[in-house]
Amino acid sequence: MLYAIVDIETTGSYALGNGITEIAIAIHDGREILDFYETLVNPHRHIPIFIQSLTGITNDMVANAPSFAEVAGKINELLQDKVFVAHNVNFDYSFVKHQLEAAGYQYDARKLCTVRLSRKILPGLKSYSLGKLCHQVGIRLTNHHRAGGDTMATAHLFTMLMEEDKEGVIHGMLKGRNREQYIPPHVPVEQIDNLPQTPGVYYFYDAKGKIVYVGKAVNIFKRVKSHFSNNKPNKQKQDFLRDIYRISYKECATDLMAHILESVEIRRLWPVYNRSQRGYLPQFGLLVYEDRNGYKRLAIEKNKHQLKPVYTFNTIVEGHQRLRELIAEFQLCTRLCNLAKGADCEHGVLGDGCADPCTSTEGVDVYNDRVDSAISWLQKQLPTFALLDVGIGQDEQSCILMKGGNFYGMGYITNGRALDNIEQLQKDIEPLQDNDYIRNLIYKHAAAFPEKCVAFS
Repeated sequence: MLYAIVDIETTGSYALGNGITEIAIAIHDGREILDFYETLVNPHRHIPIFIQSLTGITNDMVANAPSFAEVAGKINELLQDKVFVAHNVNFDYSFVKHQLEAAGYQYDARKLCTVRLSRKILPGLKSYSLGKLCHQVGIRLTNHHRAGGDTMATAHLFTMLMEEDKEGVIHGMLKGRNREQYIPPHVPVEQIDNLPQTPGVYYFYDAKGKIVYVGKAVNIFKRVKSHFSNNKPNKQKQDFLRDIYRISYKECATDLMAHILESVEIRRLWPVYNRSQRGYLPQFGLLVYEDRNGYKRLAIEKNKHQLKPVYTFNTIVEGHQRLRELIAEFQLCTRLCNLAKGADCEHGVLGDGCADPCTSTEGVDVYNDRVDSAISWLQKQLPTFALLDVGIGQDEQSCILMKGGNFYGMGYITNGRALDNIEQLQKDIEPLQDNDYIRNLIYKHAAAFPEKCVAFS
């Protein structure tokens, strides 16, 4: 078996928006280097100053160098039918694959990461960055942060790893679609293997132990693996993979509970890579405000963060239907509820009709009292109920509690327990932060599965 040990220098951290400035490839048979190739590459874009300082490769140095397309044929020939090896392999592989495909070559290869190999074959070292690792194991590294120097050092490291691999780690990593080939270099594969195949929430941590992503899953094991199953060359994906160092999880009994916990945790932690739910609001809300004549007006409007609705709706049709119910029940004015204009008032059309404040037959205070009564009645209609489902254990059931239309919390209670005391139930489940997204999830689920609901008066 032959191996292509690769190192590249680039203009940035992700392949889609950056170019390669230098590439080196050492062909290795598992014992020694058989061939070596190295070239500067003109990326046809500016090399940032900080990268010039790090690598020593300047814009002038690559000005007359070949473009990647010009050397792509040679590189493709060297890499064919060989295992792609690199230190933090997914970074180098994403660039090379992207550039080869842009030049018209299809490329797909098995991969080995010398970071992951070193962690398994040479455990207990203080650092596994290439420079520090080489220093610790006595490998001479010259011309660091240049493709040739780093490739030669990685090749010598690979020789050492082959010699020290008494447990068949390398063979195991190359067997089939092994997870070691594609998961982030700093995540122990055991953390992936130990994930449960159950609903729940999972957490990704960075090098400092900070949570950078929260996700939910019907099957935690499969969902976490799916994050690493492709190596897209865009910035978001590459930054995401590079920043993950550890994974943890919390099991949930149902997919709905996982949805809820994910929303709670995202809003508690605001992880840097979570973009969903950041601006979530139901589409429409019932607003109450006072006009310049002192009348309280009602309106269905699109929700905005700065306005606090007294009731929320997912569609404007739903909102108008509920508003018309209030007009009929409490004799409100359609004009003052923004459903009619001046002469188009629907007096007498809806239920008993409004009491005609438009023609000043009643005082402002009387009309406003009816608006207050309508709002109070509407809010009292908000339900209090428990949503019961399977538990994690066989002797328990899950319980999600809605109180007065708001999400109270969730947890687990013993099977067959009487639900006649809401105060006691509140003590037995975990209170969690309410939000519109969670309420909408629960209402939809309750409507779809009314048999799971236990109402409280």
